[in-house]
Amino acid sequence: MVKAVNKRTVLGIATAVSLGIGGAAFAQVPPPAAPAPQGQPGIPASGAPADPDNQAVLDALTRTLNIRPYHTLSPAEARRQPTFTDGVNAVLRANGRPTTPPPGTTERNITVRGAAGNLQALVIRPTGVRGPLPVILYFHGGGWVLANPAVYAGGARGLARNAGAMVISVNYRKAPENPFPAQHDDALASYRWLLQNAARLGGDPQRIAFAGESAGGNLAVATAMLARDAQLPLPRHILSVYPIAGSDLNTPSYQDSSNALPLSRATMAWFFRYVPRTPADLMDPRINLVGANLAGLPPVTIVAAQIDPLRSEGELLAQRLQAAGVQVERREFAGATHEFFGADAVIADAAEAQQYAGGRLRAALGSEVSATGGVPAAETGPASIPTPPPPENPRAGERG
Repeated sequence: MVKAVNKRTVLGIATAVSLGIGGAAFAQVPPPAAPAPQGQPGIPASGAPADPDNQAVLDALTRTLNIRPYHTLSPAEARRQPTFTDGVNAVLRANGRPTTPPPGTTERNITVRGAAGNLQALVIRPTGVRGPLPVILYFHGGGWVLANPAVYAGGARGLARNAGAMVISVNYRKAPENPFPAQHDDALASYRWLLQNAARLGGDPQRIAFAGESAGGNLAVATAMLARDAQLPLPRHILSVYPIAGSDLNTPSYQDSSNALPLSRATMAWFFRYVPRTPADLMDPRINLVGANLAGLPPVTIVAAQIDPLRSEGELLAQRLQAAGVQVERREFAGATHEFFGADAVIADAAEAQQYAGGRLRAALGSEVSATGGVPAAETGPASIPTPPPPENPRAGERG
């Protein structure tokens, strides 16, 4: 049985992490000392306060950056909003700390093949580790509507460092301009491309894992399902951080964290308005993972946040995976909110979650991790490929 656990407890079925953007009532966010109820009106809230370091990012978003509720905006307006990464950078600046990425990785932009044309992708390599490297195909969050690899680079960098692997983060197409299943089609196409091109990039095509946050956490699981059905080689492991795993907006966590920040029930309903072609798409097994055929998938690690509308469906996904005979471990972090995973610069739980997830991936991929010595990845990799356009939000690329 899967249940909420202390942030430093690993469950028998382990569980862990994140997605999220928006909130239902940003202007009403109270000071940390007197948190407001998070639940739906008329339904008791969980009462769980965010940890102080996590709350500091939420305060930066609402008080310094003046973020607006996503569900009140158009997709174009929402893409110009400050992101959780911007909140992290605001906290860093307020404390006189740099917003540049930490040492330990090198980055470059490449082009990969999607389902309907070329896609931009960010390649992150750990320094001091000899190749060929294992590869993590990474899918960013944003509800399939928002964001890009730059916004979610913090989590991807943490995985590269802690797993000793090359991370390729794909900028898949977004809804509503490209509705479902464009995102899932791009994810599978990028995996086909990776199988053919990993060696050229200095990676090992025999050692690939999938990972993603939120909407990307869904893509990590769904792409493995699609690879299985297409009889492609399966990844060695799947890391799914607070995934979208269903479309039921009335689960226990949708009730107790209905008005949570940075992801709210209203924001998820907003995503589900713009992503599908018709409402029937929301029951497609690629979105509704808890109703999908999960048999035959590789081992899965789920990272969860306590204060997150997606918490319950991630817990149910772990149960369904176990019932299908899939090895699964889920870890939940108390006092953490959606989007915390990439914020290791300012949130202690994020650093711990990255170490935990990276260790799981490292064990599955047989990675080497070396902070010193070896040949830096930048010296062994191929020449750079042209840089993609800047991120939608110019501040988002500072640090993730």
